[in-house]
Amino acid sequence: MTAPFVPHTDEEISEMLAFLGLESLDDLFETVPAAIRLAGGLDLAPGASEADVLDRLDELAARNRPTGRHLVCFAGAGAYDHEIPAVVKALASRSEFVTAYTPYQPEVAQGVLQAIFEFQSMTARLAGLEISNASLYDGAVALVEASNLATVATGNRRVLCSAGVNPRWRETLATFSKGSGHELETVPLGPDGTTDWSAIAAAPAGGILVASPNFLGCIEDLGPARAAADASGARLVVAFDPVSSGVLRTPGSAGADVVVGEGQALGTPLGFGGPYLGLFTCRLSDVRRLPGRLVGETVDTESRPAYVTTLRAREQDIRREHASSNVCTNQTLMAVTAAIQLGWLGTAGLREVALRSARASRYLREALLALPTTEPVTTAPTLREFAVRTPAPATTLVERLVDAGFLAGVPVVEGFEDTRLEESLLVAATERRTRAEIDAFAAAFEKASR
Repeated sequence: MTAPFVPHTDEEISEMLAFLGLESLDDLFETVPAAIRLAGGLDLAPGASEADVLDRLDELAARNRPTGRHLVCFAGAGAYDHEIPAVVKALASRSEFVTAYTPYQPEVAQGVLQAIFEFQSMTARLAGLEISNASLYDGAVALVEASNLATVATGNRRVLCSAGVNPRWRETLATFSKGSGHELETVPLGPDGTTDWSAIAAAPAGGILVASPNFLGCIEDLGPARAAADASGARLVVAFDPVSSGVLRTPGSAGADVVVGEGQALGTPLGFGGPYLGLFTCRLSDVRRLPGRLVGETVDTESRPAYVTTLRAREQDIRREHASSNVCTNQTLMAVTAAIQLGWLGTAGLREVALRSARASRYLREALLALPTTEPVTTAPTLREFAVRTPAPATTLVERLVDAGFLAGVPVVEGFEDTRLEESLLVAATERRTRAEIDAFAAAFEKASR
């Protein structure tokens, strides 16, 4: 049998081990638990062809539990399994976009700058506000930057955040608030699953933060939130789902001063947590407090349309004591992808995605609540996801359903004062889920709940 291919010479390996102070390659891999280390090789036949080796490896890989695309996804909680058209993948993967870096030289970056400008225009329309930036790292960062903008604009460090905002986002907000000195208060949810604004103390505030649909999938009435912001002199910040704008009233038209969100649903595949896409929009009056990058349209020396970065109110561009943001970059590739996805869908296409998701979610909810082992957690209207409770712990249920071929949902394990919520399972359905998949999932769900 020929020796296995190793890209390094014996001398290079010895040099590496000496530098690390190790005696052998076994010492190098000592930190890897013995239970998952391969012992005895792959047991391949001597002289096996490349095709035979690949077949054997596929056979071994098939023994693993289903993961990723091999699972029918009913999980949500901020990241969703939406359809990504082939045209979006093809255009977004072009080298002009993939290899492009910070477009500070507009003379060589007009294509990327225009794509970002179009992204800003479409994001602003989805949110119902005048101004959008060129994106941020993710939804959690966008929420932090909205809190920063609100407190700087009002001069008040008190920030009221609904418990319906994603718990991970609230953790990020709490971490940043320790450094910025913001006084963060949590507004509880009512029995129906929406924010109980009557529970807040009447006092001046800098920012009021709410999500709609919220983490439990419930659609919030933004009227009471707007009234609370007016009474306290605060900026109203709404975390929204961009897909929901296909059928719901935009947050800006409902009174939001700042609208943020996670743009993963706009063409970015599920990727074990990222990289994703933070959306940030605000009113024109706050444009000079806008975090991150902003692309504007102008004309060149020959009066042709041109695009440039403008109003860069970031810490490396202005004096630190005047900065309201410490964001240094954006997610250009994901922003361009979102622009392509939205451009391909158009207004009618986005509405169709939202409607099909809502119909699939309603059918799924009816199927699960028809089971004798499942109970509803909230009563407020939902769009794409909802929470249910079963006798079996949510984490156990998810583990059991993996073996049945389903990514069942996201256990709500922490972040709420009401323990009734923390014992529930958050389940989502997008336009990709078929009636047959939902029926099969409900049957497996009932079996796993026993």
